[in-house]
Amino acid sequence: MKTIDNLDFSGKKALIRVDFNVPLDEHYHITDDNRIQGAAPTIKKILNDGGGVILMSHLGRPKEGPTEKFSLKHIVKHLSDVLGVPVQFADDCIGEETKAKAAALKSGEVLLLENLRFYKEEEKGDRDFAEKLATLGDVYVNDAFGTAHRAHASTAVIVQFFPKAKYFGYLMAAEVGNAERVLNNPERPFTAIMGGAKVSDKLELIAALLDKVDNLIIGGGMAYTFVKARGGEIGKSLVELDKLDLANDLVKKAEEKGVNLVLPTDSQIADEFAPDSPAYNGPNDEIPADKMGLDIGRESGEHFAQVILASNTILWNGPMGVFEMDKFAKGTKAVADAVVAATERGAFSLIGGGDSAAAVSKFGMTEHVSYVSTGGGALLEYMEGKELPGVKAINE
Repeated sequence: MKTIDNLDFSGKKALIRVDFNVPLDEHYHITDDNRIQGAAPTIKKILNDGGGVILMSHLGRPKEGPTEKFSLKHIVKHLSDVLGVPVQFADDCIGEETKAKAAALKSGEVLLLENLRFYKEEEKGDRDFAEKLATLGDVYVNDAFGTAHRAHASTAVIVQFFPKAKYFGYLMAAEVGNAERVLNNPERPFTAIMGGAKVSDKLELIAALLDKVDNLIIGGGMAYTFVKARGGEIGKSLVELDKLDLANDLVKKAEEKGVNLVLPTDSQIADEFAPDSPAYNGPNDEIPADKMGLDIGRESGEHFAQVILASNTILWNGPMGVFEMDKFAKGTKAVADAVVAATERGAFSLIGGGDSAAAVSKFGMTEHVSYVSTGGGALLEYMEGKELPGVKAINE
């Protein structure tokens, strides 16, 4: 893998695609800076070499050009604090003023460009837009795993303008390396934990994992589709009625492949979707018509934990319940506790970005698992066996 360790950046300007798509509160304060912290080692290596750094990223999903709430200017102060150097800001990502700022950048300095997605050309993979970005730097570095599955101008198209000067940053290298370890070289038993709202979101991943894992644990809202498929009463719980046959097919395939498919047996059953809703623990196939399951129950949490604790490789993607509400976070916390305990015993644990990463962060466990991915969608596609455009572009 061609990483930034292959080059001395002294006197060079590195154009780095980072993923600073971080959550901001109503006052534009960053509520989770994992992605910034993840990119910091790459930036610091280049600065320490004596190079200049030009950072480009997206933030959110702006629909109609420049929007105040999606401006990257809101992260400048925090980024400066993390890097220990003042970060300059360009009000645009292309144009004459931005070009002049990039040209004037000295060794050891950092320039952050405005949101790439203020231009529709970014997501369209426009070549001319990519070329305008490419003129800003001497070397291209991709350290944005979270967007590696998109063939956007700044992730895949731009690379053609740096045929001999394209590299993976440390974060990208770590993401790909850890995903490869789980996919191709797992120490057994290998357990995958799948949660979240919909089976349809994880279909391809579940199908791919059935050829690789020893145990497959399914929790979260998606589990109710499996319960309903086998005739259970699930009340107002989340369900995909058009996926019932598919759920039964997955159960059958797991049996055929000798995979231990572990489904929850009980739930925290609530009157309504609300943090203060009355709730009780009960069987998840006997939920009254006017109630809903918002978390796995105690028995399921204990059973899941037993399987996890006996595992040597663990992949976790998706929460077990509505963990954002403390009352319905116990199932996700039970799984997190078991993953941490297994990791401390010597297992390798990969947390698959998105809500799983947020849950681990909420419980203060980020430092107690093997690796937390910064790319939810990208990791899922990689695990499904798909080629990621952002990775392919550097490897070619």
